Amino acid sequence: MNALLTSLAAAGTEPEPFHPPTLADFFPPIILFQDPAVDWAGGEEPIFGINRIILVRLIAAIALILVFVLGTRKLRLIPTRGQSLVEMGLGFVRDGIAYDLLGEKDGKRFLPLITTIFFMVLAMNFTAVIPGLNIAGTSVIGVPLVLAIVAYIAFIYAGLKKHPGAFLKNSLLPPGVPWPLYIIVLPLEFISTFVLRPITLTLRLMMNMLVGHLMLVLFFAATQFFLFSAGGLYTVLGVGTLAFGFAFTVFELLVCVLQAYVFAILTTIYIQLALAEEH
Repeated sequence: MNALLTSLAAAGTEPEPFHPPTLADFFPPIILFQDPAVDWAGGEEPIFGINRIILVRLIAAIALILVFVLGTRKLRLIPTRGQSLVEMGLGFVRDGIAYDLLGEKDGKRFLPLITTIFFMVLAMNFTAVIPGLNIAGTSVIGVPLVLAIVAYIAFIYAGLKKHPGAFLKNSLLPPGVPWPLYIIVLPLEFISTFVLRPITLTLRLMMNMLVGHLMLVLFFAATQFFLFSAGGLYTVLGVGTLAFGFAFTVFELLVCVLQAYVFAILTTIYIQLALAEEH
């Protein structure tokens, strides 16, 4: 890129500088309810305010509520197109995740939680590829962490509810292991079950959406630079980055769905393990 700018300068052209994506995209300034009395330049923090990430999350939540309200408020024996889509989504989570892994009895108990997690993650992931929003509500740690904590509480609650006297013991001290090995197994099981699960749930979702945003911004920022600033033969590079940008957008759509599925199914698997009879 430096060589490109040097050659353009030598040709008497002063292009607009290329602005690559940075982590600052995920920590935007307050855009609503700013207090004019706050000294922003002095580093003062507002008591309350809404930045772009929070606004995107609110939009995703409102859109999700509207989809389900409008899709289910007038249920018909012969469903409309909107009702069919909502029922298809709900049926996928119910039959493909909850009932498939937990059975019908336990699946019904935890279906509201699993459904909420799946569609909440899906809606906030999709904002990454919606023009005008262009960033996932799950690309900053807040939402992934809250959902991971909810999943963590859910599987511990499920285990303690069904096996109150044996859940913690068998989670930390698996049956069948020679007792001297418990010195090694106990800390490993504690870290694996009660520490790493919420951490991996959080980081897997957040990092996938964070990297996806950076890649999309990189492709389209490079396209704008090559087409409208660099010009000349570099326009060919702009066409290439534009094609890569659209291709990666399609890939990002797949990632949005996949990450929602992975988060929901891992939550269900953790609940299934907590309910298992060996506890």
